[in-house]
Amino acid sequence: MKWLISILLTLQTTSTILVHPPIPETTKVAIVILKQPQSEQEIKRLLGDYREIKLRRIFHEALDGFSIEGSPEAIAKLSKQEQTLTVSPVASYQAETEESVKIIGGEEVRRYFDDNNQRLSGKGITVGVIDTGVDYTHPDLKNNYIGGHDLVDNDTDPMETLAVGKATIHGTHVAGIIAANGKIKGVAPDAKILAYRALGPGGGGTTEQVLAAIEQAIKDKVDIVNLSLGNEINGPDLPISLALNRAVDKGIVAVAASGNSGPNVWTVGSPGTASKAISVGASTPRMEIPSILIEGSRKPIRIQPMDGSSDWGLDRSLQLANGGIGRKEDLQNVQGKLVLMKRGTITFTEKAKNAFEAGAKAVLIYNNLSGNFLGNLETPLNIPVGALAKTDGMLLQKKISQQSVSARVAVREERDRLADFSSRGPVTGSWEIKPDIVAPGVAINSTIPGGYLSLQGTSMAAPHVAGACALIKQAHPDWTPTQIKAALMNTAKPIGPVPNTLYRTYEQGAGRIQVDEAIQTASLVTPSSLRFGKYNDENNSHKAIVKIENQSGKAERYSFQIPHQVEGVSWRFPLSFTLKSGESKEVSVELQIDPHVFNRKIHDGFLQLQAGSKQIQIPYLYVLEEPGYPRVMGFDFAYGDRPGEYRYEVYLPGGAEEFGIALFNPEDYRFIGYLDTITNVKKGQLRKIITKEQLPASGTYLVKVFAKKAGKEDFIETMITVDHRDE
Repeated sequence: MKWLISILLTLQTTSTILVHPPIPETTKVAIVILKQPQSEQEIKRLLGDYREIKLRRIFHEALDGFSIEGSPEAIAKLSKQEQTLTVSPVASYQAETEESVKIIGGEEVRRYFDDNNQRLSGKGITVGVIDTGVDYTHPDLKNNYIGGHDLVDNDTDPMETLAVGKATIHGTHVAGIIAANGKIKGVAPDAKILAYRALGPGGGGTTEQVLAAIEQAIKDKVDIVNLSLGNEINGPDLPISLALNRAVDKGIVAVAASGNSGPNVWTVGSPGTASKAISVGASTPRMEIPSILIEGSRKPIRIQPMDGSSDWGLDRSLQLANGGIGRKEDLQNVQGKLVLMKRGTITFTEKAKNAFEAGAKAVLIYNNLSGNFLGNLETPLNIPVGALAKTDGMLLQKKISQQSVSARVAVREERDRLADFSSRGPVTGSWEIKPDIVAPGVAINSTIPGGYLSLQGTSMAAPHVAGACALIKQAHPDWTPTQIKAALMNTAKPIGPVPNTLYRTYEQGAGRIQVDEAIQTASLVTPSSLRFGKYNDENNSHKAIVKIENQSGKAERYSFQIPHQVEGVSWRFPLSFTLKSGESKEVSVELQIDPHVFNRKIHDGFLQLQAGSKQIQIPYLYVLEEPGYPRVMGFDFAYGDRPGEYRYEVYLPGGAEEFGIALFNPEDYRFIGYLDTITNVKKGQLRKIITKEQLPASGTYLVKVFAKKAGKEDFIETMITVDHRDE
C-alpha cells in the first residue's frame, strides 16, 4: 500500500511506480523516527531481535531515524519500542518566464549589486532541485549544473527519465525557472543547480527516496532546496515535512509547493505543511483574459485561455454553435461561429483542430466536472481556444438549444489572481497559515528536455521563490533561512479576486512575492505569520512574541496600527518604540476573544506594523472552535500477508470520535455492512489488518470511509475488491 505523492503539475498524467528495488507483496517499507540520535551500531542492535526486518537506509541529517523493510506485524512490534518516536509507511510521490520574473521584481533586481560589486543574479548560491532529475545537457542549463545524485537508481547521474512512455520533464522545467541562462533566463540565472532525482519513470517516487534526497542535500551543504512535489495529506507531522524543518535548522532555505487541490480550503498537502519551510501557492502572471457577453445579458462569462491557443482579440459578434464533444461528425454547421464543446473523450487539441478544419472562428470547452479547469494544447493552433466552468457551459448549452445566440468577446489585462487549482490551508492540527506566500504559477515558460514548454501548477510557483531566495542570499549572505523567509513575507503584496477585497490569509499567506522589495527591506519581523492557537475555556487571551530587527543603516521608529474593529475581538499592542541600526527587540502582541460575542470558527487578517516609512503586513489566524477541516483523508486498501486478509491505512487529521468503513452494493447502493468501526481514535495515521471474519463475500463494493468529530462528519467514497480465491 502506498500513498500517492505527485509532482504538482496540473497538465500531466502520471503513474505510480514500484519502490526501487521492488518490494515483495508480503512486505512493506516504513520510516522509523527515533526519539534521540543513535549510531549505526545502536540501530542494528535495536533491530537485532527482528530477524524479519531488513534495514534499508539510515538518516542522520534529514531525520534521526532509518528506513526498514518487513512485515506489517513486525513493524507494528518495532513501533512499540521505547526508543521509537513514530513509524510512518513509505508514501508514493508523483512529480505535481520571462514575464513572471518581471512580475516578482526579478528583472529589477538584476540592476542591484552585492557587497563584492557583483550583480545580483544568484552567483555563488547553490540550489538543490529534488524532483524527476534534470536534463543537464540543455543549452540553457548546462553551465549552471554542477552535479547531482540519483536516489531512484542509486548513482550519480540524475538525468530525467527519457524512456518512451515514461519520460519526465518536470525537474528540468523547475530548474529552468530557477536558473536558466540562455534563450530564456530564470529568476537567478547565475545560481548553481544540484539535481536530486527522487522521482523516477512517469514521475513516481517514495517517501524514502525523497528523504534520501533531502539527506544528501544537507550533506552537500546546498543553500536552498526546492521540492515541487507533494501528496494530499494535510498534516504537519509527515516525515518529509519534519525533514524539511530539520534542513532549515541546519541553515538551508526549504521551499515547497503547496499543492494543486484547490480551490477548497484545507487542501494544502505535505511537504507544503512543513512549519519552517516556505510553502508556495500559485498566482497568475500578467495575462490577457477574455470573456464573452451574450446579447441581452449584462453579466460577462470569464474564459480561461488554453496554452497554445491563438489570440482572443476577435473584432465582431459571433453566433454560438453546439459542437458536442468536438468530433468531426459533431461539427457540421459551425463555419464562422464560436463553437461550444463539452470536455472529455478526445483531447483538447483534437477538438480544436476539428473545429478549425470545419471553419469555426473560436472554441469554448466547458468542464465535465464541477468548477473551472486549465487546459493545454499539445501543438499551437491558429484558432482561439478557451475553457469554461461547467455551470457556465451548461447555461450556454441550454440557451443554444432554445434559440439563436450571439456573443461578443472582450479582453482585459489581469494579474495577481489566485489560481483556482492552488491548494489552500490552514494546516490541520497546528492551525498554521499555509501557503506562506504565492508566486506566478500559470502559463510559465521554461526548459524541458529538447526545448521549451509552458506549464502551470504550484510546481512552477515554488521555483520562482527558490530563485528569489538565491538572489536574497547573495545580497545578504549572513541571513538565516528564517530571515530570508521573513524578508519575502514582510514585503509580499496581499492580493484579491477584485479591487479592495483580499483573499483569506490561509489562501495566499502574506501575498505575492516582491523580491526587489525583499532585498531592500530595512526591517525584519519574525515569525512572519502568527497563529494564536485555539480557544479553550480556561483562557480567552492569546499572546504571540514577535521579534523586530532593524536592518537599515539608521534608527527606525516602529508602531502597530489598531486593526478594524470586530465584535468580540480586542488587541493589545506595545507602545511605539525606536530601534537603532542593527538593533532588535522582542515584543508581545495579545489577542483577546469574548466567545459569547464572537461567533466565527476562524478569525484571520493582517496586522499592520509601521516600520519607518514602510508598512509591514503580518498575516494571523485564530481558531475559536473545532473548524470544518476534512475529518478523513488518504484512505488505501490492499492485500494482507495471509490468504484472505486485507489491510487499510487512513489519515485522521484531528482524530475521530467515530470512525468506520461502510460497504454498499455499487449497483443499487444497498447497505451491506461495516468493514470496521472504531470510537475515540487518536489523530494521525490509522493502520489496521482486516481478518477473514470481518471480510464480506468476494466481489466489488462501494466503500464509504467516514470520520466524525465535534459534530462534523466527512467521508471518502471509493471502490474496493475482495477476492477469497487465494484462501
